[in-house]
Amino acid sequence: MQAFAKSNHQLPDNHQAYGSVSWKSPSNIALIKYWGKKPVQIPQNASISFTLNDAYTKTTIKYSPRRENDKWIQFQFEGHKEPSFAKRIESFFNSIKAYFPFLVQLNFEIESQNSFPHSSGIASSASSMSALAMCLCDVENQLFDLDENLNLQKASFVSRLGSGSASRSVYPTLAAWGENTAIPNSSDLYAIPYTDVHQIYKSFHDDVLIVNAEKKSVSSSAGHQLMEQNIFASQRYIQADKHLNSLLEIMKKDDLFAWGEIVESEAMTLLALMMCSSPSYILMKPETIRVINALRRFRLESGIPVFFTLDAGPNVHILYPHHVRSSIKEWIEDMLISLPKECYLIPDQVGQGPVKVNNV
Repeated sequence: MQAFAKSNHQLPDNHQAYGSVSWKSPSNIALIKYWGKKPVQIPQNASISFTLNDAYTKTTIKYSPRRENDKWIQFQFEGHKEPSFAKRIESFFNSIKAYFPFLVQLNFEIESQNSFPHSSGIASSASSMSALAMCLCDVENQLFDLDENLNLQKASFVSRLGSGSASRSVYPTLAAWGENTAIPNSSDLYAIPYTDVHQIYKSFHDDVLIVNAEKKSVSSSAGHQLMEQNIFASQRYIQADKHLNSLLEIMKKDDLFAWGEIVESEAMTLLALMMCSSPSYILMKPETIRVINALRRFRLESGIPVFFTLDAGPNVHILYPHHVRSSIKEWIEDMLISLPKECYLIPDQVGQGPVKVNNV
């Protein structure tokens, strides 16, 4: 396993490089979860995800020549200065400067905003770090007159170093990350697009029911670290490989209920791993369980293929094929009436990956 090629792209000492780029990059929702990793940002098991459409981060980078004593990185999130985020980005930039040597020659003003609540169980790190990586690859293209088409494999590689799940967000529809014999050309170092699926999965909906928009009590990074001492970790990684192999075969056809059984099992396993970590923790809320039970009851009574999954948070991702949309929409509207008024829906669907934004 070899690292991505290091770069020799450096600017002349007297450069006058000014410019800006903007990208929107989506979150993604893992169907097979990765939970637990090795240094550096290497997954303990392969994962596969839907790329979302409307849950995204928009990031703008303005760059200029760096002078002595200049502040390297200034960061604003949704109009507010965020020094802690700036420190994380500075650490990230230091970790990737072998692949972008010009970073140390520039100053950066970075502005970012989400279309969804931060740190609430939609993968904000996936969308934010992939948006940042897309911007950096674009800056490199601008500065060195490279091909206008970004190297998505490099963007995925760089995204991974900031957030493992971000590696999957640079591709449309479905993406797989982690070396696995069932997926040709798969790698631990970057994700790849995954297209060997029945057409029905390419127009799936993921309506995210926000039952709690507060910041999570335990970050995903901390959760991954706790897997190192989890007594069930080794069996989990065996289970993940079995689930992935089964799911890949199922997705070649439209056997939706078999698909949903595995996807829901992955979500419940994630919850169980959190609860049996040391220290243990629970990110679910009472409304999370209410929604899961209501969804299962509705599916049993109606026979409609609708399923759930969870990210590392309390909010429920409601997954279903496009042809049952009207029935699911009606059911969700009825269910929302019974939930606290703070609960709300973010309708989403499988999307086409990052989009460059032309700023006026």
